[in-house]
Amino acid sequence: MLSDQQDLQGIEIVSGGQTGVDRAALDVALFLGWKHGGWCPRHRLAEDGRIAPKYQLRETESTDYAVRTERNVELGDGTLILHAGTISGGTLLTIGLAKRKRRPWFVCNLLSPPAVAEICDWIDSESIRVLNVAGPRESSAPGIGAEAHQFLLNVFTAWEQRHELI
Repeated sequence: MLSDQQDLQGIEIVSGGQTGVDRAALDVALFLGWKHGGWCPRHRLAEDGRIAPKYQLRETESTDYAVRTERNVELGDGTLILHAGTISGGTLLTIGLAKRKRRPWFVCNLLSPPAVAEICDWIDSESIRVLNVAGPRESSAPGIGAEAHQFLLNVFTAWEQRHELI
């Protein structure tokens, strides 16, 4: 069971800050006033340039995206992976790392997503306080950022309602 103090803070959202799913997760956390963070590559690299300073990310010593992916899997109590029908590249790496590091993970296809309550149940059953959110970058799945943003807003709002934060 969550303490009253934890309830007031929501869940901390972490991601690597890349365009697409990562950025959507951070934007929803900011919108809701939840803590956010995570690791990003050295020089705050993303496919659209430098990641904005409004995102509270720490830089790894490497520009290799895989390094930040591994650190974020380790940082999270669990990883929510969103995709739009195809899993490849860094998204596939994230799943492999979660398995290898024995961290809970939940894979969600936004083309036929599970019920929001199912994800809230998973977050609660795994006692997740720090949620790593991962998925494809915008150039790999055009439109994924907007889809992920709306889906995550629905999930996190439902989680807040469940825990009477609203």
